[in-house]
Amino acid sequence: QVQLVESGGGLVQAGGSLRVSCAASLRTFSPSVMGWFRQGPGKEREFVAAFSWRSLSTDYAASVKGRFTISRDNAKNTVYLQMSSLKPEDTAVYYCAAGRSHSDYPVMYDYWGQGTQVTVSS
Repeated sequence: QVQLVESGGGLVQAGGSLRVSCAASLRTFSPSVMGWFRQGPGKEREFVAAFSWRSLSTDYAASVKGRFTISRDNAKNTVYLQMSSLKPEDTAVYYCAAGRSHSDYPVMYDYWGQGTQVTVSS
């Protein structure tokens, strides 16, 4: 059974910071990569960041590079997305996902959480 549960979303002012978490229960699946995606109002789901367990490397979308940081706590089976210098255009539902290989495309990920809302006010 695989379960991903996001938390930590909320309302923040532009320029502020927020950390969202993804607690993973991965009894029957060993992902090679954990990713964060987001979907804003009227927009398609887009890649935000990913962490590769295999290479211990990270990858970020150009729009968040330098502002967002993905990290993990192995003991807690939790992946985090630290977001700083937030902008109104970062407003979206943020999803974590688990997959077999890194990709910017949502379809390549096998399991998804339910999402957590992040709203950035101007």
